[in-house]
Amino acid sequence: MKKREKRLHIYLFRHGKTTYNTKGIFTGWKDARLTKGGIRDARVVARKLKNKKFQVAFITRLSRSKDTLKYVLTYHPECKTIIEDNRMIERSYGILEGMSHNWFIKQIGDRHFDLKVHGDAIEDLSPKLREKVEQMLGEQEYKRIHRGWGTPPPYGESFKMIKKRVKSFIKYLKKYMKKNQVNVAISSHGNSIRLFRHIMEKASIPETCRWFIPYDKVFEYEVEV
Repeated sequence: MKKREKRLHIYLFRHGKTTYNTKGIFTGWKDARLTKGGIRDARVVARKLKNKKFQVAFITRLSRSKDTLKYVLTYHPECKTIIEDNRMIERSYGILEGMSHNWFIKQIGDRHFDLKVHGDAIEDLSPKLREKVEQMLGEQEYKRIHRGWGTPPPYGESFKMIKKRVKSFIKYLKKYMKKNQVNVAISSHGNSIRLFRHIMEKASIPETCRWFIPYDKVFEYEVEV
């Protein structure tokens, strides 16, 4: 008789809203703290995961990842292992880090930025701001910004570069789960989640670029071992 495969679970979520998120600033690898609203986001995620079970949790070196997980773990005494893995860290925006979204939009409008280089950063704006950029550039030009998938901003990362490190993490994660027979939770960041979803859900590049990753949603995946 064929052995029945066991299904293990991945629970992936974004950190709560930070001071930079609230002010509309490209954060990247800068260490912004959770706001009161961000703590509420973390508590929403915690309640959604309350009745799930996981034995291992992954974080990045950034405090927003660690602090969000703290709220989640209040319901999970069974989670005894926490692992830091920066392959799931936020995208590095290079020279854009610390820049306000509104200033960035103005530079796009005045054509001070090359869309081949900076176009992908538009995908990290809120849906409302993205709509503003689309109106400003025109629908066809807006659609062409996805050509920047493989071109990072100066000193930063492209989505293609993030995909490479996230793919490496997923490969490691599946082996780790199989070896240790554990479910895992991952307290991560918007763009790493974007590429994690892209890989796991086999999504197209345009679809991946359109996603907005909420602060209070849990993405669940099953791994057969």
